[in-house]
Amino acid sequence: MSEPILEIRDLKVSITEKPDIQIIKGIDLVIRPGEVHTIMGPNGSGKSTLSSAIAGSPTYIVDSGQILFKGEDITALPADERARRGIFLSFQYPTTIPGVTMVNFMREALKARRGEEVPAREFLGELRETLAKLKMGEEFARRYVNDGFSGGEKKRAEILQMGLLKPDLAILDETDSGLDVDALRTVSEGVNALRRPEQGILLITHYERILNYIHPDFVHILVAGRIVRSGDASLAKQIESEGYDPILKELGLAQEVSA
Repeated sequence: MSEPILEIRDLKVSITEKPDIQIIKGIDLVIRPGEVHTIMGPNGSGKSTLSSAIAGSPTYIVDSGQILFKGEDITALPADERARRGIFLSFQYPTTIPGVTMVNFMREALKARRGEEVPAREFLGELRETLAKLKMGEEFARRYVNDGFSGGEKKRAEILQMGLLKPDLAILDETDSGLDVDALRTVSEGVNALRRPEQGILLITHYERILNYIHPDFVHILVAGRIVRSGDASLAKQIESEGYDPILKELGLAQEVSA
């Protein structure tokens, strides 16, 4: 069995400005190369907090536990160091950067990822190759970052960055949020076109519909800061048809979630 890309051991996470509020309350998770893991759960269950904590967001503080990336303990590393090592986080609400073109933004990101300047010809070659895989025109890369982008275009821009940076771990935080059916299909096809056997993917979502296009190996249900159930894609189908209530009632967590 291959060594894990990501291993989380009894992770507990609080809000930095309100350390008395613990959101993640003890999570264990292992992601190996080629695997797609999906985290689902009700609003406020801690899904985005988990993704941000893995990426090293200063908004959250690790109270205890460990985050290991390719065998290295990165629990105390800042976000930029984690990104350089190969962790990518696509944001639920990507930031707009007027005046900065996608080309310049991505070239600087690639420079930071590799630790050295990327020759212009090499960079443009890789950019065009990635655009072609995503069936996107070169004019897209000449636009300002997310400036005037539709919801679908913002998510495609994130996937373009992922394809160019080639992370070992891609965390997709609610990539399906706000997308209509056509945009969802387009973005999902982009993710599938860029997937690599040596890469792990952690997909955060509220809904089962994106899993019709990006097929998970494992589905985990996160409730009140804990993974309460894990299974295969059929678990997501169950949630889609029945909702979370049957699981919450079975585990005696309905009152805790409603609170």
